[in-house]
Amino acid sequence: SATDLEDIRLNELETVNAVLQNIALILATPKGSVPFYRDFGISNEFLDKPMPVAKVMMTGEVREAIETWEPRAAVRNVSFAEDPLEPGKLISAVEVEIVAER
Repeated sequence: SATDLEDIRLNELETVNAVLQNIALILATPKGSVPFYRDFGISNEFLDKPMPVAKVMMTGEVREAIETWEPRAAVRNVSFAEDPLEPGKLISAVEVEIVAER
């Protein structure tokens, strides 16, 4: 989960854990915030857009970022839930399949 970033282990040896950890890091990083890797992460261009538009834009950003930065994972589904305590906040859930090492 992207909310578990405090539990990151560098040099994770188990492939599934390493891939999921990398995806969480990708999704938690705003594009443009990493020096020398300005394309790493996801764009926040979907902020302040109507919810249907934001979902479509965010789905594309999530898929593209994972395909670019974690080739060991194939995105199968991106879904969203809305936080009833924070209207307008989207919570994404990304289903991936771990594919062969490339």
